[in-house]
This record gives sequence, structure tokens and C-alpha cells, in this order.
Amino acid sequence: FLFQVNDEENQVTVNVRNPPPAQDAMNQLLRQLPSTTELLAEPSIQDLLQTLRHDTVVTAVRDVLDQIRHEILENQVTETMSMEAIVQRIKATSQRFHQTTLQPVINATGILLHTGLGRSPLPKQALTAISRISEGYASVEINLDTGKRSNRASAVENKLQHLFGCEAATVVNNNAGATLLALSALADGREAIVSRGELVEIGGSFRMPDVMRTSGTQMVEVGTTNKTRASDYDQAVNQETAVLMKIHCSNYQIAGFSESATISELAEVAAKHNLILIDDIGSGALFDYTQYGIQDEPVPTESLKHGSDVVLFSGDKLLGGPQCGIIVGRQECLDRINQHPLMRALRVDKTIYAALAATLDIYLGPDPEQHIPLLNLLQQSTETLQQRAETMVSQLQQRLPDSFQIASIGDVTFLGGGSVPGQEISTYCVVLQHDSLSPDDLSQQLRTSETPILGRIQQNRFLIDLRTVFSEQDETIENIIVGTLENTGELS
Repeated sequence: FLFQVNDEENQVTVNVRNPPPAQDAMNQLLRQLPSTTELLAEPSIQDLLQTLRHDTVVTAVRDVLDQIRHEILENQVTETMSMEAIVQRIKATSQRFHQTTLQPVINATGILLHTGLGRSPLPKQALTAISRISEGYASVEINLDTGKRSNRASAVENKLQHLFGCEAATVVNNNAGATLLALSALADGREAIVSRGELVEIGGSFRMPDVMRTSGTQMVEVGTTNKTRASDYDQAVNQETAVLMKIHCSNYQIAGFSESATISELAEVAAKHNLILIDDIGSGALFDYTQYGIQDEPVPTESLKHGSDVVLFSGDKLLGGPQCGIIVGRQECLDRINQHPLMRALRVDKTIYAALAATLDIYLGPDPEQHIPLLNLLQQSTETLQQRAETMVSQLQQRLPDSFQIASIGDVTFLGGGSVPGQEISTYCVVLQHDSLSPDDLSQQLRTSETPILGRIQQNRFLIDLRTVFSEQDETIENIIVGTLENTGELS
């Protein structure tokens, strides 16, 4: 309102300045919005209340009303929204409470132990074991024969003893945890000698020196980046030394003028000074993987045979089981590890033990490559992959328009997961290109489909690498490609 006073006429005149039409329209739209109570009474919202808590639905309703008010004030909404449109937005917003970033995907990247995709897929026997053990109570820490409390690692210890030839074994949440626990229990705040060339950085910027420091161990570096001899360890030993540690450089290689001490040589140094030798081998190959094109991967049995007191490795890499860190070695060392307070913080639950026990049982039987998914993928011949790729190309060429160029090519890939760097594994891929869609566009559309497909982009081409695709998924991939592109209008 604008008030004007005219002194000469001794009167007050009031001029009303009306709000601008745009402001009036905004106010009208805001007044027309239904209340929370009105929306909760809508039949569709009442149906929603049958599957979600009342306060959860109320939160969704209020969030949507706040969003619409903001859009009106920002002039993004200029017409009255129907009740149906508002209800649809509430239903869509409510779905976020059911959503998770974790969902099954088809791995067509070619990386067999892709950390971002959960590394090794579990055997069916492991899935069955998880279901059987987790659907009710289980004898996790109860000895059924005596009725007394037991060590939960006994679920797998006898299997690990037989397969790896160790005196004792235990399991923690992952191999970094195994390293942390072993050093905390066995070095006990004293020194651990390690080669400068083996101070690796593992995934997610976690560095071995940081793990050692967190354990309370005093790290002593010896040798150089490219050469460390047993004599370097020997000369560094003092009264504070408790452990000699060897770390397998599983995610990088030092080539050329290089040298490292062997386990046998380090075992001699450890015996001379009455020290403990820990060998962190990382991937944990159960046997020689040369037949799969993987060379020189350390094997726990060999490390123990040549003098290691404790060997650490992952369960979800070359073993092909669930995520865990496996510790095998001398009984005296394992007793100290099991009694350390960190053991409780790093222990695994019944489902991991069930999955690991089932996986180890497969290795105790014949033909593990028929039942361990990782081995099954590794053993696929290049010829078989080529035949599958050519069949997929033929099917897609029939179902996709001429704007797509599809071909099959031979290529190489890698094991991944911080294992055997530089060692190439032969593979065959399907190349998918489009006249107007970039490789990034194709990747994004397939990655966000109902069943996500993750391929790789190489030399400005989108590739589906069949080395990591199970044969029964081939037809599914074809249908997803066609269906996804139809939904986005690319096939219209």
C-alpha cells in the first residue's frame, strides 16, 4: 500500500499499488496446492501406506510440496498441478527409501577380479550355504559335542590345514585386516623389517606403511626400490626387531635391474635371530595358475614349506570365495593372533564362514574349475569366446538398424583386483558403435538399464568383453542392448 498525505486539503488519500500479475499468479498457484492431510487421504497414497511407515510417507509428501513451492517461486511451474501429478511425484519420491546403490550387474569389462564389482563371484554351493546358515540360528561359537564355547574359525580351520599344509588358521574381514592383526599381535609395538621396494599402496589409497603404523609396529625399511637382499634384513636386525615381513607386489611390477630376497633366504635370517617371518602374498593362489595364463603367483603352501611362520592372503581373489583375509601358519603364532583384542573387531560373521567353508569344500573335491566361477571364466578358451562373440554380433546385426556398427575383435585383458599386474589374458570382445551416440553415451545407457551392463571404452569404442561374461548371459545382453535403445528412442 502507498499512503500519500495532502497537507493543503488536510486529508489523506490512499493509493493501493496492486502486486504485479506474475506475483498474483504465483500466490494463486501456492494457494491451490493441496494440504498434507488432503494428500494423505488420496487412494494412491493410502495404498502407499500399506508398504511404508506413516512418517516415511508424510516426509515424502512434505518434501514434494516443498519442492513444488520452490519451483513456483522460481517460476519453473506456471500452471496448476493436478492432484494426480502431485501424487505421482510423491510415489516416486517414496521409492528412494527402497532404493540402494547395490544391485546385480553384468560384468563385461573383462576385468575378472574387478574390485568395484565385488571381485570374485561366489560359487552356487557358497550361496546355498549362506542361505542355509543365515535363515536361522547356527553353531557359530558353540561346540555341539561338548556344549561349550568354541572358536568360530573352527568352521574352516581343518579345511585350511589340509589344503595349505599349515598347523593352524584363522579368518578376518579382509587381507588388510589380516596384516593389521598379525603385526599387532606378533610385533607387539616393536620393529618389523620390510623391503623398501615392497611398501605397496593398495586400493583406495591405503598404504602398507599406514597399516603398519596403525598396528603400532615400528617399520624399518631396508634395501632400495629395485634391489633388496637378505643381507639387508640381517644387518638391520637389533634388539627391538620382532618380525621380518615380505610383501608380494601384486599390483605393480619392478622389471629390469632388480632383485628381492626369497622366502628361504629370509627364513634363514629369521631363524638366526629368533624372529617371526610374515609373508603377505595378497591374492592367495591355491595352486599353480600357469594353465590359465597367470605366471609366478605365490602359493601359500610353498611359502610355508620354505619357512614362513605366517602367511596372509585374500579369500575373494584367486581363491574365488567371499571377501575375507585368511591367516595360516604356526600354531604358536596363530594362538597369539587369536587372543589379540583386535581379533574381535576384525572377525567375520556366520555367512562368510558358511561361504568360505563351501568354497574350500569345492577344492577338496574333483574339478574345482567346474564349480568356482572365477576358474570357469578363466578356463574359457579364446576360440570359445570368439564363437560366442561372432554369434552375438550376428544376432545384434539382425536386430539393430544400420546406424550401428557391430564387430567382434580379439583383445587382451587383465585379472585385476591388484593381482598379477602386466600379465595379459587373451579375450574376445563385441564392439558396439553408433553414428550419433558416443561410446560414453552407449556406456551410460547400458550402465543405467534395469539390468546394468558395464563394458569398457577403448580407442573410442564401446566394448563388451566376454572374458567376464558367463555364456548364459549372452542372450540377456543382446536383449538388454536392444530393449534399452528402444526405450531411449534410438531404434525408432
